[in-house]
Amino acid sequence: MAEEKAAIKEKKKPKTPAKTKKKGKNAKKTLSSTQMYLKIAEIRDDSLVLKNGGIRAVLKVSSINFNLKSEDEQNAIIYSYQNFLNSIEFPIQVVIKSKKLDIDNYIDQLNDIGEKQTNTLLQRQTYEYMDYIQRLVEYADIMQKDFYVVVPYDPFRSTKPNFLQRFFQDMSPKDSFSELKRRHNEFTQIKKGLNQRINVVKSGLENAGLAAQQLTTQQLIELFYETYNPLSSRNQKIEDLEEINVKQDSDILYNVESGKSSEET
Repeated sequence: MAEEKAAIKEKKKPKTPAKTKKKGKNAKKTLSSTQMYLKIAEIRDDSLVLKNGGIRAVLKVSSINFNLKSEDEQNAIIYSYQNFLNSIEFPIQVVIKSKKLDIDNYIDQLNDIGEKQTNTLLQRQTYEYMDYIQRLVEYADIMQKDFYVVVPYDPFRSTKPNFLQRFFQDMSPKDSFSELKRRHNEFTQIKKGLNQRINVVKSGLENAGLAAQQLTTQQLIELFYETYNPLSSRNQKIEDLEEINVKQDSDILYNVESGKSSEET
């Protein structure tokens, strides 16, 4: 009788499906794979923090119509830009981004104006103008160009990897806790050096007649979100970062260190 009861219990015991568990692990890897292969570890304090410990600032630069300037003005701009390049002692990166013109905010403003119109004729003309602008941008494929200057600053320990080092980094791009903690400790000091370089670049560009504005944390997130998601970003926009659950390196450090302290106690 005891043997029969044991056999019945074994039959009733539910079996965990091995395939489902394996599938769940693969799904987790798929979700984290894209972020794993990015060289950016974190975006904080209006700066990009790279996995190698370096930080980058992105300046959005205005443009000027060079062809409309007189010959003297053109020469003055060229000489000023030449002096700017000769004055900097560090590398910079100039990025030109082309994207389809986004007029969603302008259309929303026109829609609000149309709803407030008391005159029926003016209201109809406002809605017709909205429709015309939307079709014009859609069929004419009007592009918008944005100009950026990337200002770098790397810690002294950072060295340019050779071919083999770069190969192994690409093969195992996962970030480590020790690197995360080192970046967090070095950030404040490196940030001071980056701010000095930003001021040099800003003053040099302003002497050439160009206005430069450093992108904030939210603007940097929006820039990379639009870059990696060109189609979905037009329909799903980032409105407010406070409503998004963003995990930072400092949060991970706090969770790990608090977990260690609780285990010790």
